[in-house]
Amino acid sequence: MGPGSMIMLILCGIAFSAGGILLSKVLIKKSYNPQKGEAYECGVPTVGKSWIQLNVGYYLFALLFLIFDVELVFLYPWAVVVKEVGWPALIEILIFLSILFLGFLYAHRKGALKWM
Repeated sequence: MGPGSMIMLILCGIAFSAGGILLSKVLIKKSYNPQKGEAYECGVPTVGKSWIQLNVGYYLFALLFLIFDVELVFLYPWAVVVKEVGWPALIEILIFLSILFLGFLYAHRKGALKWM
């Protein structure tokens, strides 16, 4: 298994995706309904404009959550091999957590964690 199999896998993935899209374009009857273009809000008809600007703070809060949540994924492999590796693993994870904590402090000082 070398680079040829990886290229083949990518080409097959592209062909499979493109084939599905083309097949749906050919087989499905096209119809236009203005109701299809409306925003769907849990079955409740929309009131007013659907396109509103949201505060950027919501996105920052969500991105910070994702960053810190994904970092927890890196703690699992460390916890599995911590006994085998010993003290170097403890020192490395302390450095990792201190960098993560510095990022948290930076976000806190910038006000990214304040809820509107």
